[in-house]
Order: sequence, then structure tokens, then C-alpha cells
Amino acid sequence: MRRVVFNQKGGVGKSSITCNLAAISAARGRRTLVVDLDPQGNSTHYLLGKPATELKDTAADLLEQTVAFSVFNRRPDEFVHASPFDNLFVLPSSPELDFLERKLEAKHKIYKLREFLKKLGDSFDEIYIDTAPALNFYTRSALIAAQRCLIPFDCDDFSRQALYSILHEIRELQEDHNPELVVEGIIANQFQPRASLPKQLVKELIAEGLPVLPVRLSSSVKMKESHQSRQPLIHMAPKHPLTRQYEDLYRVLHGESVELEPLAD
Repeated sequence: MRRVVFNQKGGVGKSSITCNLAAISAARGRRTLVVDLDPQGNSTHYLLGKPATELKDTAADLLEQTVAFSVFNRRPDEFVHASPFDNLFVLPSSPELDFLERKLEAKHKIYKLREFLKKLGDSFDEIYIDTAPALNFYTRSALIAAQRCLIPFDCDDFSRQALYSILHEIRELQEDHNPELVVEGIIANQFQPRASLPKQLVKELIAEGLPVLPVRLSSSVKMKESHQSRQPLIHMAPKHPLTRQYEDLYRVLHGESVELEPLAD
């Protein structure tokens, strides 16, 4: 399964959600790949412990082969790096993605990522794609390459207005480029259960028929500690409440039964 985590708004937890769901998948024994298409490289740094500027054989190097003349192109799996965690691998980001974007767009290479990920799908059980907070060539490529889309949602009114725009853009991409793509769910992230506004917004989105997932991810300093230690929560704090929420979210996405508390008034 190929999943993309996408939102045009920054600071909503795309990289945290991508990496922690992937880490849970890997901890369950499934060969799992994280594809980092954000030039900032947060997922790369989080899982490999090195900034993207220090790495060779990156997503930029893989994609550059499609616009550079070469008799022998390297296979996509040659750009995949093993992480320190069993079964968890990374196709890392690079700042060069910024400079490469215009070349790829001019050469109409929007479908190349899907081609590469389908080939990698033979070696991996699950693929998670992290994207930049923008609707650019790479995020469109990711939406075209993916089968499922997860949308992190920060519970405020600005995020709500942005959400409608995101769903419209995804609908157009589904119609024109990828009818296989399904919006798997909206994830309420950094949720504060004691505050009235987040609960109100989530209830209203559900009432509108939007696919809000039943697991809400709490705001916690433990996530920042996880970033600093370069360890996903399942490894750093396996018994923490936020870790259990991520595990419940993973179960929901895979059709497993989960006991969830109702959204209180």
C-alpha cells in the first residue's frame, strides 16, 4: 500500500505522522519505506539521524536520472537507505529537489514517481510518502503515485478553510490523473480534548460527512523529544499515551478493531 501524508499548511505534523506510522508498521515486521519529498528533509533527519545535506543517493538523484542523458540508469532500490530500526527504510530527501523541480516539470515527469514506487512495491509491504507544505510538482507526483491519502488537520478555523481547498485539489487529481487515489481520512492532530473549539470543529466536520478518522492525536512534548532523540515513539516511549494513539490509528487504517472513547460534549 502506498500512502501519502499531505497538507498545504505547514506545522500540522506531516513528518511526525509519516514516520511514526511507518515505524509501527516496521515494528510489526512489515518491510516499510518512507519516501521524503520535502526538501527540508525532516523525515530523513528523524529516521536516519543525519541531515539531508550529508547524504548521497537521494530522491533528487533518483529523479534526476529521468532528465539527464544516461545509457545505464540505476534501479530505484539503489537509492534506498536502511534506518537504524529493523524493517524501516528511507528514500531520503535532498535540498537539490528545489533546483530539480523546474527541469522535471518542463520534461513532464509527473508520473515517474509512481513508476518508481510501483517497482519498489515489490520489495516493501508499505510505503509512506512525506510531502512539503505546498501543492507543487512533488506533492502532485506523490498524490498521483499514492493509493491512499491522509490529511493531518490542526484544529482551528484557518486549517478548516484550507481543508476544503485541499479536498478540492485532490478531487481534481483523482479525476484527471489517479482515479485509484482514496482520501483515507482526516487526522485531528495536536488535539486538546479539554478545549471546546477542537471538539466543536471535529464534530462539525463529521456532520458534513468528511472522513474524519476516529483516533485523535494529542499534543505532547514527548513528540518533540522524539524528534530530538531521532527515535519514533514506538521505540523511545512505547507505553506513552501518544504512542498508543498512533498504534490505534495504525489499527484503524488497517481495518483492525479498536476500543475508542466517544467525542465528549
